[in-house]
Amino acid sequence: MSGGQKEDDMTNRCYYLPQNNEIELFTYAAELQLPVLIKGPTGCGKTRFIEHMGEKLNRPVYTVACHDDLTAADLVGRHLINAEGTYWQDGPLTKAVREGGICYLDEVVEARKDTTVVLHPLADYRRVLPLDRTGEIIQAHKDFMLVVSYNPGYQNLLKGMKPSTRQRFVSLQFSYPEEQQEAEIIVAETGIDNQTARQLVTLGKEIRRLKDHDLQEMVSTRLLVYAALLIEKGFPKRDACIHCLAESLTDDTETFQSLEQLINLHFLSDKERAA
Repeated sequence: MSGGQKEDDMTNRCYYLPQNNEIELFTYAAELQLPVLIKGPTGCGKTRFIEHMGEKLNRPVYTVACHDDLTAADLVGRHLINAEGTYWQDGPLTKAVREGGICYLDEVVEARKDTTVVLHPLADYRRVLPLDRTGEIIQAHKDFMLVVSYNPGYQNLLKGMKPSTRQRFVSLQFSYPEEQQEAEIIVAETGIDNQTARQLVTLGKEIRRLKDHDLQEMVSTRLLVYAALLIEKGFPKRDACIHCLAESLTDDTETFQSLEQLINLHFLSDKERAA
């Protein structure tokens, strides 16, 4: 989670702290009606950023969590039946295209290949959505914006974005925030004290440096926020880190023990460690 930024006019409720020029780039892309691709690890702030930009640009956000069973009909819509007969119901993509808004496809590489094909005519100069089942060709609303994201760490030959698709997007690379930024995010999100926030950030940084353990994902800012929320509520610091970090990151006994030792170094006193 990349966190948040307090707006001067206080109209935006979605806190976000920028890491680079992503807000400016996204704003330009929206004005120019360009599609955007966001790459980054789990929990680094991709979804929060889109929510923030939706508020900033005053556009609704239609979020779709992509998965293996996602069909084109789930995106564009389908015919349904009620007491009065058959009727057409727009999917989230079609609704955004018709009415204007940001359609955000989270982890788009998880969707079936035939699903992503429907995006192509929306992601180039045509900006149209053909609906084969109704015979319509919908011209995108001026405020429609297509945004997709994925985690490059999960990419493989079977689940990579095709170059012909990727080259249709303006791309943004996200990563975990710098230490000072991450501590600021944790404090803002949870109300925890600065010292504990810095301890969590230091722990997270050390876990991300681990090379000799089977960790498919590194600790995210999101997980550090979860731990901070428990701690702020009164849950023991060490136990909060065990359940939010070690337990969430691995099922391997040896890796868990290594993470536990690292957590103990940060959140147990010398007397407790000696015992």
